Amino acid sequence: MEFLPDGHAELMVFLGHTAPNPSDFGRLDADFVRVIEDVIDTLIVKNIINITDLPGEAQAKLFARKNFRERVARNSLRLFVDTGFNSLIDDTNFGELR
Repeated sequence: MEFLPDGHAELMVFLGHTAPNPSDFGRLDADFVRVIEDVIDTLIVKNIINITDLPGEAQAKLFARKNFRERVARNSLRLFVDTGFNSLIDDTNFGELR
């Protein structure tokens, strides 16, 4: 039998109260930043705000992230090639895929 102080790491693991991993917090931050970007894009598309309403530094950061994402998408693995069937199937109502 062994007594451990309240909050001891082994006791917390045993009780299922593990400390969050710092990398998990970073991943959540990155996911949240993407959500904020999408909200800003939606507000701009709906003409609720203009990109010029944002400070210059915010505009530059948004454009930099958008350009980076577009470059990554262009260089990503292409699993499907154009077969020419797009002239047979009207896909204009599908919207933009991300």
